[in-house]
Amino acid sequence: MQAIRLPWRTRDPGARQERLLRALLTRAAHTEWGRRLDFARIARAEDVVAAYQERVPLHAYDDLGADVRRMRAGEGDILWPGTFHHFAVSGGTTSAGRIIPISQDTLRKNWRFGVSAGLGYLARTRNFRYLGGKHLSLPGRIEEDPAFPGTLIGEVSGLQYDFAPAYFKVLLQAVPDRLMFLPHWEEKLRAIVDHSVDRDIRSVNMAPTWAYPLFQMLLARHREKYNSGATCVGDVWPNLQLFIAGGVALSSYRAIIERMIGLPGMDFLETYGASEGFFAHQDDLSDPAMRLRLDSGVFYEFVPMSEFGASAPTRETVATAKPGVRYAMVVTTCSGLWAYQIGDVVRFTQTAPPRLTVVGRTAEVVDRYGEAVLGEEAAMAIEKACRATGAGVLYFHVAPGVATVERLPSLQWLIEFETPPQSTAAFATVLDRHLSAVNRHYQIRREAHAFCGPDLVPLPRGVFYAWLNGGDRQVGGQTKVPRMSNERRIAEALLSIAGRQIATG
Repeated sequence: MQAIRLPWRTRDPGARQERLLRALLTRAAHTEWGRRLDFARIARAEDVVAAYQERVPLHAYDDLGADVRRMRAGEGDILWPGTFHHFAVSGGTTSAGRIIPISQDTLRKNWRFGVSAGLGYLARTRNFRYLGGKHLSLPGRIEEDPAFPGTLIGEVSGLQYDFAPAYFKVLLQAVPDRLMFLPHWEEKLRAIVDHSVDRDIRSVNMAPTWAYPLFQMLLARHREKYNSGATCVGDVWPNLQLFIAGGVALSSYRAIIERMIGLPGMDFLETYGASEGFFAHQDDLSDPAMRLRLDSGVFYEFVPMSEFGASAPTRETVATAKPGVRYAMVVTTCSGLWAYQIGDVVRFTQTAPPRLTVVGRTAEVVDRYGEAVLGEEAAMAIEKACRATGAGVLYFHVAPGVATVERLPSLQWLIEFETPPQSTAAFATVLDRHLSAVNRHYQIRREAHAFCGPDLVPLPRGVFYAWLNGGDRQVGGQTKVPRMSNERRIAEALLSIAGRQIATG
């Protein structure tokens, strides 16, 4: 006799997301947004997803920014029930900064997400040595908001670390809070290195962007302190088992990090989270795609990038999304973000169960001359060029080249190499061939001799780090240099720093 699956016990992703959406709408029905959009009626609809998509439009940050400021001032029951005391700064280094409200519900869900990822790793690998020593995290900065006393503001990784139970920090964390939350980022990195150089570190958890400078400082400190010949992180932390990556794609940095660590059999676990929530993590270390978590208090929608920006785009769900399609991710969360566009572009590798990869940002495109080159295409071109030439790239930025009477339009690639290629011309040729193969707009312009090949500009070591630490940017765990821009502001700043470094020797 076939077992009967009760509706509330189903493992069907679509059904689970429908139940979650009803619960979120019911919970927020008496908030300002809930009354204005009639969440109570939507929650009672037979097809709750269709009713939600008909009544609730897609939102950008400008649609809720004024209400978030009221929430920061202490007003309650606006986007989500109650008052808020935690706010995450989102938007990277290229915007004025979006302030995302973080509820206690989201903090609890995010904490469970992290625990689940760690326990899942143990269950799959049986590598209990991972628990034998200390764990090193690199959360971002947080502080009491001077404009709104009584609230904390900063990077979500810092807010989440602050929320972690005391027993977790005492038993497992390698570095105390007083060092973890130092305000100056480089001072913080050096303090963490000084404190952990003698520790038995078993795992590290950070954005891959920061692995190189942290590990360079670690090796220099070990050589200085012990007059050692340490050449890799494994010489300092021989029991290191696991690198947990988040914030930026691991694929661009993994080869460099593996070389720097120098330990055979190191495991890498990639996670996908943002200020708006924690969404997915690897559940198979041999598969770079990440399993979408359906129990993180997030209802997901996906807008095909072919319709992004349209007045009435298709809004897919986990029940209808298709593998191989590039989607802009939209989330509804237990912090009161309603059909909110987070700016990430994802692609499903499968939908049962749902697994995806992050392939770029909705704003990550260079299209000054009709070439329409996407961030995903640029990153893959870099990876292919590295494999073909034996190079290693730390950071890169792509901007439109300056077209003149003497020179046709082009893309300028500003690259900081860890290992330079023997021939920059060969590296540029691979970039050019890959873009011609995957991007019809680029190919047509190249074949018509209306577009020059890549203008590759190697930058001295440390230029990108100097740019990050310059100006009025608050550097933190999730801070990164934008990889693409349709303007030349960042490119010119990087070239200016490089010029000063070269001039001063």
